[in-house]
Amino acid sequence: MEAFYQFIVEYGVLGFFFATFLAGSFIPFSSEVVMVALITAGVDPISLFIWGTIGNTLGSVFNYWLGRMGNPRWIEKWARVTPEQLDKGLHYVERYGFWAGFLAWIPLLGSVITVSLGLMRARFSLTILNIFLGKAVRY
Repeated sequence: MEAFYQFIVEYGVLGFFFATFLAGSFIPFSSEVVMVALITAGVDPISLFIWGTIGNTLGSVFNYWLGRMGNPRWIEKWARVTPEQLDKGLHYVERYGFWAGFLAWIPLLGSVITVSLGLMRARFSLTILNIFLGKAVRY
């Protein structure tokens, strides 16, 4: 795994964008390690903030569309979300609607929420706006 992190770090901001996309999706990945390495290497923190927020948001959009396809078996298989986790995510979406997208930055729960937002067909534009704002606060 260290070699993979090193590969991403070598590509600078583009590698960080890729890392944050992975971290924003259901794939278990920590973009913070890459961010620290890039800041240590002298990469502009503002660029990391911008590209990290965009990449992480797009990873969550990927989750949203996976949920939007509407097949719980696919969600369980591909996103590795258990029925219990999906129920928890659906609870947040039922309670808060597209506002739940603001919590998409929370590790593990965020992926479940974004998949659930797609499954519940939450309004895309407001959902993505809230996801983006939550991710920006995170970085």
